[in-house]
Amino acid sequence: MLEHPEDFGTFGRFTETPVEQMSPETREAFDFTLKLRGLVPGPHKIWAANPTLLKTIAPVGAYFQTKSTLSKAEIEIATCVICGRWGAAYGSYEHEKIGVIFGGLDAEKAQALIAGLPTAFDDPRQQMVYQLASTLAAARIVPQGMFQRAQELLGDAGIVDVTVLMGWFSAVSLTLMAFDVPSNAVGLDQ
Repeated sequence: MLEHPEDFGTFGRFTETPVEQMSPETREAFDFTLKLRGLVPGPHKIWAANPTLLKTIAPVGAYFQTKSTLSKAEIEIATCVICGRWGAAYGSYEHEKIGVIFGGLDAEKAQALIAGLPTAFDDPRQQMVYQLASTLAAARIVPQGMFQRAQELLGDAGIVDVTVLMGWFSAVSLTLMAFDVPSNAVGLDQ
């Protein structure tokens, strides 16, 4: 049990600064992210503590929203795998919903991805993203045959998208875990 009220934050352990109280640098990074993403989501709230980093990293997340070579379903498959791998409550909870609502994933498949349970996809590209992401999340070697199938189905650009997306969501997950952000966190409405 925490002894000091200041140990509690507005978003897990992190205490957000209200927009009107932000330093000019933080406000600039916050506004940049808001313009880029349409909102300042989960870990971005925390990354605002380092405005230079936020302005650097926010475009990566925006890329996956608008320009990725992967479909929304493929993005959510890899995202659910890596969120489940790290066990970040907030990220897993959010992407289970996002995977179903926006990615079109079957709810049981999204749950299996997060739980690290076996599942399968009829779409060959989705199946390949699942196999590649699961292999990488388990810290296993990607066999040559799997890599060649991934090249055939996703191309080198798609393989790069899967790996960088997993790195991105590793950063997201680790941030959320460090600040102990619970699955039901809302944070300030700003």
